[in-house]
Amino acid sequence: MRIGLLSALTGLLGGCSGQQLLNGLTPTSGYSRSTNIVYAPAQGLKLDVYTPYGSQNAPVVVFFYGGRWSEGSKELYEFVGAALAKQGFVAVLPDYRLYPQVKFPAFVEDSAQAVRWVHDNIVRYGGDIGRVFVMGHSAGAYNAAMLAADESYLSAVGGSRVWLSGMIGLAGPYDFMPFTDPDIKDMFGPPERYADTQPINHVDGRNPPLLLLHGENDESVWPKNTRNFAAKVRAAGGPVETVIYPKMSHGWIVATLSQPLQGQSDVMSYVKDFVLRKSGLKPDPQPATLPATEPRP
Repeated sequence: MRIGLLSALTGLLGGCSGQQLLNGLTPTSGYSRSTNIVYAPAQGLKLDVYTPYGSQNAPVVVFFYGGRWSEGSKELYEFVGAALAKQGFVAVLPDYRLYPQVKFPAFVEDSAQAVRWVHDNIVRYGGDIGRVFVMGHSAGAYNAAMLAADESYLSAVGGSRVWLSGMIGLAGPYDFMPFTDPDIKDMFGPPERYADTQPINHVDGRNPPLLLLHGENDESVWPKNTRNFAAKVRAAGGPVETVIYPKMSHGWIVATLSQPLQGQSDVMSYVKDFVLRKSGLKPDPQPATLPATEPRP
């Protein structure tokens, strides 16, 4: 791929234009896509399922997109669903309610409902309910982390963390107090419940295995979120793996999941290796060391 296109993507990834460009460059062969499946009728929420052709008892990855809990849609992340399906995984991309329509904890509760739908239905799409992973980028990684750290959300929908074989977080906010922005204060308020909104404050050592990836160049979510969260999990005796890239920004870490950009970093290699290992399947050889940087003009 020419450096000009890579540079253009780098500049666009802060908005939906870059995501739409990646969607347009993503191959559509090798999988089927079932769209707009209602998973929470009362809230009118829908999800898409990407199934590799011929899948039976495949690992399942439920991917929650980012967008500061106030923007985004599953349609913008077709490139993620396609890329995960290319690895042999059944990918599920749910929408969830966003601020200001709702406040915390509604978006986490919606995420739990999506996992409940997966548990009840994914066998019909070639997935294995014994190999379900939650994954997210940015705000979506927060949603996934809350499901992994706080038992109450899955319990509320009739499940438990036993349903989860692992959680994968890309550039997630797990320890981001004190709040300074007015919308975040309102979104997670009132102040007396601020502490309860932080994944780090729910660590009990009984979480499913975690894989947390972050970049030092992240200016949207500081990498201390991953370091602090991982340290707390380890201290509690919980399973966690981390990958901290010396040069990786907030948008690039999810962009390099896409098939056109996978040669620019080893993010997908780590994701695939983790899912296969925690599914009890034979992993590929150890992920190769690829550039953890962004292309420059």
